[in-house]
Amino acid sequence: MAHRQSGKSKSRRTTKRGVRSKGLFVQQPVAKLRRGYLGLLQALKTRILEAQLKATLAVNQELLLLYWDIGREILSRQKAKGWGAKIVERLAKDLHRAFPEMDGLSSRNLNYMRAFAAAYPGVAIVKQSVGKIPWGHNITLLEKVTDQETRLWYAGQTLEHGWSRAVLMHQVDTRLHERQGKAINNFARTLPPAQSDLARQLLKDPYNFDFLTIRKDALERDLEGGLLKRIRDFLLELGTGFAFVGQQFPVEIDGETYYIDLLFYHLRLRAYIAIDLKMEAFKPEFAGKMNFYLVSIDELLKRADDAPTIGLILCKTHRQVIAEYSLRGTAQPVGIARYTTSAPPALPTAIRAALPSKSMLEQELRRLKLPVDHAAAPRISRDVTRHRKRRPK
Repeated sequence: MAHRQSGKSKSRRTTKRGVRSKGLFVQQPVAKLRRGYLGLLQALKTRILEAQLKATLAVNQELLLLYWDIGREILSRQKAKGWGAKIVERLAKDLHRAFPEMDGLSSRNLNYMRAFAAAYPGVAIVKQSVGKIPWGHNITLLEKVTDQETRLWYAGQTLEHGWSRAVLMHQVDTRLHERQGKAINNFARTLPPAQSDLARQLLKDPYNFDFLTIRKDALERDLEGGLLKRIRDFLLELGTGFAFVGQQFPVEIDGETYYIDLLFYHLRLRAYIAIDLKMEAFKPEFAGKMNFYLVSIDELLKRADDAPTIGLILCKTHRQVIAEYSLRGTAQPVGIARYTTSAPPALPTAIRAALPSKSMLEQELRRLKLPVDHAAAPRISRDVTRHRKRRPK
């Protein structure tokens, strides 16, 4: 009897180890089962999401091919039979009567289908980038972009970066295709080929900061502060992949502290990007200072698996030859680009004429026996100078 109890006890111990007992599968420990189950769950969720995405893309492409085919039929019948615009309105009514539950068959949308087929005469193009972006994006491109090559460029960028329709409209309105990859740089000489091509495509010239209103007498810190207050718009203009690291980022070299205006990390390049803001035209000495910053970041921040740090000097204007000559002797990867901002709105002439002049205001202050502080402006200027000495540019 004791022998049987010992056998049962041994059988229970074996059960706790999670093996087969008498042909039955015994449940394994909870922690081990949980790890295996969570892994299975995550794998299945990933596969389901991928299948849903593929199904959505397939449905979208089929819908766009249908729209293209409808547009082509309207075009060919109008050309062959001389039908006018009223045929579209009639088709819209009859198709809606036949398919009342189907959206997208209005006369306005049928006209977009006609324009879609006219813009892309071959179905092969529709099966490429334009057939993979939503119909609303295609309408934006038809409305705002006239030539096929540029439309295809924006469609490809939309696919690559996942732009919403609002972002696409912004990029078209700011003519990104004319600015992308246009910054003066030395990347071909200072970066490996693959890194050089990607870095060149990421930089623009000019950058569009029209979301900022900057006075003519504004200082560099005003521009810097304005960009950070509108950080969402700033990141949108910089492009995909920029992660903000810091403002006036300090680097200490041999007991001296220097401040980098803006520091970012780019996720695709896997590299830091230092930005130096200037409220004036480009000068050759700007390149030397940026070179110093980049060497400092590579020594103090860059990890072994990071790519070389890239510098971007943003100026009000630049002269092509001077900028190119300045980069020839620079060992670090540097780009030079311009930026644009909005000027404060001017007062209407009638209001401006009605305002008192400076002398009139001073005269009125004296009449009221109030002090006129002529030294205020110089004192403010001296305070600014002291502040800039603490944080050298």
